[in-house]
Formats: sequence, structure tokens, C-alpha cells
Amino acid sequence: MTVDPLVLLPEVDRATERLFRTADGLDDAAARDPSLLPGWSRGHVLTHLARSADAYGRLLTSARTGARVPAYPNDEARAADIAAGADRSAADLAADVRAAAARFADACAGMPPEAWAAEVIVRGRPQLAATLVWGRLREVEVHHADLDAGYAPDDWPAAFALRLLHEVVADLGHRPGSSALVLRPDEGRHELTVGEPEGAPAISGPVNRIAAWLIGRSEGAGLTVSPDGPLPTPPEWI
Repeated sequence: MTVDPLVLLPEVDRATERLFRTADGLDDAAARDPSLLPGWSRGHVLTHLARSADAYGRLLTSARTGARVPAYPNDEARAADIAAGADRSAADLAADVRAAAARFADACAGMPPEAWAAEVIVRGRPQLAATLVWGRLREVEVHHADLDAGYAPDDWPAAFALRLLHEVVADLGHRPGSSALVLRPDEGRHELTVGEPEGAPAISGPVNRIAAWLIGRSEGAGLTVSPDGPLPTPPEWI
């Protein structure tokens, strides 16, 4: 699975255009309706998507200039910005998402090739700037579905869902105490495992639905378990 930013940028553009269409279709009442994220309205989710685009832009600036520019000043400021923007009109929310996405695109366009290899700090951990484009794609696709406004995990491109699934499995594999799982996406050539596969429940089904279930965005409709039984509770993601 590539994390090449130049390969993924067109995918970000397409995902963002889909998000724009959903945001543009909301009226003020719909923007204040609950999202699928507990305690957050659709306005919260859209504001978060705008502010996270700016956060990724700051990390790209850090990579380009060598200055240590944090994604957010601190967790409190991040939460305050989201809360402050959540109750705006639907038109203002949509305009903010568009403007922030444009700033992120400009930041990507301004990156010299060598800057993509620079190290930035994300959630307290170092990673290459080249991975930030994938991070933005993941934010847009997952939170677009969180809006509960006509776009769902079943609408994710299969390539995105498979890349997301691989990332989450790799992350869980490094966490002590993660429940053992065997995952068998219909679209994959190989099964994926978390922990020791022997005796672990095997989850089969469409890759989009496995990925959505594994990150807590689905109860697991359309998935099967072997041996027969209820779906296990997936580990908490991020």
C-alpha cells in the first residue's frame, strides 16, 4: 500500500469533492443534527475537518521550513476551535471546509521533493511528512461517513478501505493486549491477522464493512464469523 503523496493527492481531491457535495446539500437544521460521533453535531464534524486540514498544513510547513510547528497549540485549543465553529450556518460551514481544503492543497503544492522526507510529530510520535497526505485522505473519508448525511463506509473506494484496513491491523499488532483476530476481506488475496491466529475468530466479508467494523463505524452488518458466533468487540481505534 503506497503512501506516496503524489499518488494519493488525486485521491484526496476526489474525496474532498465528494465531501463538498454533501456539505453543500445541508441546510442550517441539518447542520445542527447529530452526527454519528457521540456528542458531536454535523457542524462539529465539518469544523473538525476544516481545522484538521489547517493542522496538516502546519505540519507541512514544519517539514518544508524545518521549524517545529505543531499541528495544534494544545488539545484544549483544538477542542475550543471545534466547539466555537460548530453552530455556524450550513453555508459558513461549507465555505470553511472549502477554504481549509484549498489551503491544504496549496501547502502540498509548495512542498519541494526533499521536504516530504522530513520528520514531523503527529500525536506525539515522529513520522515522515510523506504520510500526511494519507492522513488527510483518511480524515476526509472516515469523517464524511460520520456526518450520516448519505455517504457511508460502503461508499468508500475499495482501495481506500483496503489501505485503511492494513493500517489499522498493523497498528493493533503493535499494541499489547489486542484481541487476536483473523480478517478475510472478499477483495483481498491474503488474510490479515492481529495477534496469534490459531484459535482466533475469523471475520469475513466486504473490505469496506470489515474496515468500518474494525474502526468502530459499524456494528458488523454483512460480516460472518468462523466458528459461528457473535462478532467480537473490536479494539478501540486511535
